[in-house]
Amino acid sequence: MYDFTYHKPSDLNEAGQLLTNDEAKVVAGGMTLIPTLKQRLAQHSDLVDLSAIAELNGITQTDGVVRIGAMTTHSDVHHSELVRSSIPALADLAGQIGDVQVRNRGTIGGSIANADPAADYPAAVVGLGATVHTNQRDISADDFFTAMFETALGDGEIITAVSFPVPDKAGYAKFANPASRYAIVGVMVAHTQGETRVAVTGAAGSVFRASEMEQALADDFSAEAVRSIAVASDEFNSDIHASAEYRGHLVSVMAARAVMAAG
Repeated sequence: MYDFTYHKPSDLNEAGQLLTNDEAKVVAGGMTLIPTLKQRLAQHSDLVDLSAIAELNGITQTDGVVRIGAMTTHSDVHHSELVRSSIPALADLAGQIGDVQVRNRGTIGGSIANADPAADYPAAVVGLGATVHTNQRDISADDFFTAMFETALGDGEIITAVSFPVPDKAGYAKFANPASRYAIVGVMVAHTQGETRVAVTGAAGSVFRASEMEQALADDFSAEAVRSIAVASDEFNSDIHASAEYRGHLVSVMAARAVMAAG
């Protein structure tokens, strides 16, 4: 690990000022950043720890929208009675992330800012049509994830919360890597105020919406409506865990399971 200066600001203004240094990096849960630093795959002059900023933590609901602070852990989302009663699919998704240690340290803001192509939360953000709030603006789910490990966040921009509209019904299903629990393929299906969304993670370089499945489910919200839809896998990931073709097959299977989970 290379030398760096550690900061633990108590408010967003202080954190923002520290991030004016181009070589500074935000630390949320540290689940990806710390191992990367230990392996000397990255070098930052300053690390800005957000864990002491109280306003970045907590879960609230107002006018049919569940707002989750960026520093809220996966475990807190999974066990939240508010999330379980309003968006059970989101609570279920959070409970499938990594292992107990990861869920107790990892945060929703850190996960989506990292934009790992096999992470679970991107499917929730896009599938549920969420809004990502930062210290500078609000970003719609469809505009947030731009490429593998890349988002719409600008320099010095900090995620403060994520707002999820409460769906009429939603479900999540994934085929997990047995070691890491990352999604080889994960699918979030949701129907909210007349709109049907299907978001896929793990299959490609970034989360994406399956438009053909969305159209099919808009007409018939059933597992059979998506089970037979063949998804083009030409640009899907292919590695030691699964070929692109197998991931294409899994998209249809996981989509059908997600619909069944949604009831």
